Amino acid sequence: MSAPAPPLAEKKDAQADTRSIGSNSDDSGDDNKLLEIGYVPSFKREFSNIATISFAFSIMGLCSSVATTFNSPLLLGGPASVTWCWILGATMCFTLGASIAEIVSAFPTCGGLYTASAQLVPKRHRPIVGWVVGWLNILGQILGLSSTEFGLANMIWAAVVVGKDGNYTVTSGHTVGLFAGLLVLHGILNCLATRQLARLTTGFVFVNIGATLIIIIVLLATTPRNEMHSAAYVFGSEGFVNQTGGWNNGIAFLFGLLSVQWTDYDATAHISEEVKRAAVAAPSAIFIAVIGTGLIGWLLNIVLVLCSGPLENLPGASGSAFLDIMTLRMGKPGALFLWAFVCMTAFFVCQTALQAASRTVYAFSRDKGLPDRGFFGHVSSWTQTPLRAIWFVTLIGILPGLLDLASTIAVNAIFAMTAMALDLSYIIPIFCRRWYRNHPEVQFVPGPFYMGDGWLGWAANVNCILWTLFVCVIFALPTYLPVTGETMNYAAPITGGVILLSLVWYVVGGHRHYKGPQSNRTDLDKPAAAVDDALVAPTDGEKAQVQAHVV
Repeated sequence: MSAPAPPLAEKKDAQADTRSIGSNSDDSGDDNKLLEIGYVPSFKREFSNIATISFAFSIMGLCSSVATTFNSPLLLGGPASVTWCWILGATMCFTLGASIAEIVSAFPTCGGLYTASAQLVPKRHRPIVGWVVGWLNILGQILGLSSTEFGLANMIWAAVVVGKDGNYTVTSGHTVGLFAGLLVLHGILNCLATRQLARLTTGFVFVNIGATLIIIIVLLATTPRNEMHSAAYVFGSEGFVNQTGGWNNGIAFLFGLLSVQWTDYDATAHISEEVKRAAVAAPSAIFIAVIGTGLIGWLLNIVLVLCSGPLENLPGASGSAFLDIMTLRMGKPGALFLWAFVCMTAFFVCQTALQAASRTVYAFSRDKGLPDRGFFGHVSSWTQTPLRAIWFVTLIGILPGLLDLASTIAVNAIFAMTAMALDLSYIIPIFCRRWYRNHPEVQFVPGPFYMGDGWLGWAANVNCILWTLFVCVIFALPTYLPVTGETMNYAAPITGGVILLSLVWYVVGGHRHYKGPQSNRTDLDKPAAAVDDALVAPTDGEKAQVQAHVV
């Protein structure tokens, strides 16, 4: 039995709303574009260009991203792996970011690539493609938020250990308790109205880039010249150290890519219904953030390796090589002071990640992708934000972290699927756009950000698809040999299991209520097959159900 339509609008007449938008709003271009896609605008557009760029930079993390992943390449492939894999991965990620930005510009909705994916395939494939991409993206975002929050909790406790000179034992209870408290705090902050969220977000980019540059400068200033490593150690063969226990040197080196595969590239797309000039600002912010994070992050990695001291002393008592290097060169007070700003950038990542994930849940519920009868596809009339979706993401996000109380292996296994799930949800619409480019039912109308249909666009799209598939293989490999229960990498089987379960769910019951992204415009009177909009128009019965939800 089909689920009732969600409470998608709080206005009694979407057609009247359309007229109002076209005549009175400064954001009429954005809202009219959204109406063309098939959705009635539900959010206030308060994010300016700088706030949107700040949001995109914040989701990347920059110095906090390096801080939480620096151990992996350093302790698996050595310093040279840190240096070269970052710039290699950043260059390839640039093509992925550009390809995502191109699609976001054409479909500036809070559903992001989920909504776009279903429009880039023939009609008969729309439900299944939208379903799989939607679930991969939602689970990847929630697990990404949870893992980042968990990493932030560990970063804070690492500072406590350094402050106590190593004489402090952090238990799983400490970590999980702080993790849950931080996630609830982010849930509360995300309950702010869009205007307040935009103002709060605007300052993130300055702290993010500023903290990174200050750390670079202070490390170089406090490290004696004779204690800096040679160029051969930073860039050459002296810096290659295989510590994988059995993998060949090539694989050990490539494990350095684990630090540079940033996630949630499309997070900015999920706030596009809250962004002014979304078709330009959202993709441009993604493009700028990927370039900035790649270049500045590479410089930070080079300086960290240059000033790192003996490799055998890392990661130190804190468990963080990044913090240990800072403490070695700056002393404990200076290191902890700057570490507070690194933790702050991780805090910003979680803040923006929760906002993006909640908008994705809202969009999926709005399209009847969740078995919730549209409960989470609701925008509060008080804040003009999806409060129900925000707290759904917050509470569900706490659950993976609780596994740490039972088994560290279990929680790491769950977090391991984050990058793989998100990356697969990105390349599916990119692939579909090219594969079905000449299909009569697929009409991709480029937005302002467009690389063209020539060699540049093709090269970026094909490269990012092949690269993503390649790094997914690296993600799936256990990093240490021999493989045991503790060293096993569960990313591939868990991600595969999620895809399989989502398909089973779709066949068993999901197909009854989910038909692909659906329009919530009640002014569309034509039957679905004759509607010119990209989305399916609601039936008369569904329109009545929408009206029944009007407050």
